[in-house]
Amino acid sequence: MRHWPIVAPLFGVVLLGAAAFLPPHPVLLIVLCAALVGAVLAAVHHAEVVAHRLGEPLGTLVLALAVTVIEAGLILALMLSGGPASAALARDTVYAAVMIICNGVVGLCVLVGGLRHREQAFRVEGASPALEALVALATLTLVLPSFTTSAPGGAYAPSQLVFAGVCSLALWGVFVFAQTVRHRDYFLPPSAVDGDAHLPPPSVGAAAASGGLLVVSLVAVVGLAKALSPTIEAVVQAAGVPDSVVGVAIALLVLLPETLAAVRAAAANRLQTSMNLALGSALASIGLTIPAVASASLLLGIPVVLGLDQKDLVLLALTFVVAAITFAPGRTSIMQGAVHLVVFAAFLFLSLVP
Repeated sequence: MRHWPIVAPLFGVVLLGAAAFLPPHPVLLIVLCAALVGAVLAAVHHAEVVAHRLGEPLGTLVLALAVTVIEAGLILALMLSGGPASAALARDTVYAAVMIICNGVVGLCVLVGGLRHREQAFRVEGASPALEALVALATLTLVLPSFTTSAPGGAYAPSQLVFAGVCSLALWGVFVFAQTVRHRDYFLPPSAVDGDAHLPPPSVGAAAASGGLLVVSLVAVVGLAKALSPTIEAVVQAAGVPDSVVGVAIALLVLLPETLAAVRAAAANRLQTSMNLALGSALASIGLTIPAVASASLLLGIPVVLGLDQKDLVLLALTFVVAAITFAPGRTSIMQGAVHLVVFAAFLFLSLVP
C-alpha cells in the first residue's frame, strides 16, 4: 500500500492510453472514474512532499502552477476539437474556477478549520494584494468584454484581446515575484502553527521524484477528465441544462487536487497555506489561461467569447465583496466559511437553473 502514490498516476496514464483504443463501455467509465480519484489523491500526496521540501510559499506555487498549465492545455484542446461551438468554453471554465476557488475552496477551508480549531489566522499583507490583483484580472478579462463595443456578443476585438492577455500575464508575473522574492514574508504563516514544521524535510532525491510524479499525476487527472468529457457533455444534454455546466464540471475535476490539498492544510491548522494555494490558483487560472487562449485565438482564428452575462456578473461581484470582508481582519471562523459556501451553492444552483 505504501507504493500507491507511484502506482496510481502510472496506472492512470496507462489506462488513458488504453482508453483511446477501447470502445465506450459502462465498465470502462467506472474504471476511468476510479483511476481519476487515485490520480487526484496521488497528486495531493506528491504536492505535499514537494511543498514540505520547498517551504512556503514556493510549495503551494508548484501545485497551483502545474494544475493551471495543464488546465490551460485542456481548454485549448477542447476548443480546437469543438470549433465555434466551444467559443465560450474558456470563459465558462475560468469563471467557474474563480467561483469554485473563492467560494467553494475558501469556504470549505475556513469551515473545516473553524470546526477543528475555532479560529485561524493568516497574513492580510499577502491576501489583500492577491485579492486586489484577482479583482483587476477578473474585471479586465470577464467583465469588460460585456460592455465594450468594438466586437459584438461579449467578445474582444483582436487588439483588445492582445491587451487583455499581456496585462493578465504581466500582473500574474508581478504577483509571483512579490510572493516568492520581494515580499515572501507576507505569505508565511503568522505563527508556528504548522504541524509538519518539526518533521525533517524529504531529501532532494525524494522531492525531485515526487515533483516528477506530481506532473504525471496531473497529466493523468486532466487526461482522464478529457476522456470523461464526452460523457459529461452527453449527461448535460440529456438533462437539458445549459452548456456552461460543461465548463463547471471540467473546472471541478481539474481543481480536485488543489481543493483536497487546501482543505487538508486548513484541517492541520495551516490556513495560510490554504489561502496561498487558493488565491494563487485563482490568479494563475486567469493570468496563464487567458494569454494562452488569446494567442490561440489570434494565431488559429478560433472565436473566443469572454464576457459574462448579467447573472454571472452579479455573482462575481458578490464573491469579491464577501471575499474582501473575509480577508480584511486576518482571522476566520465558521461564519465566514458558511457565507462563502452559500454563495458557492447559489453559483452551482443557478448554473443548473439560470
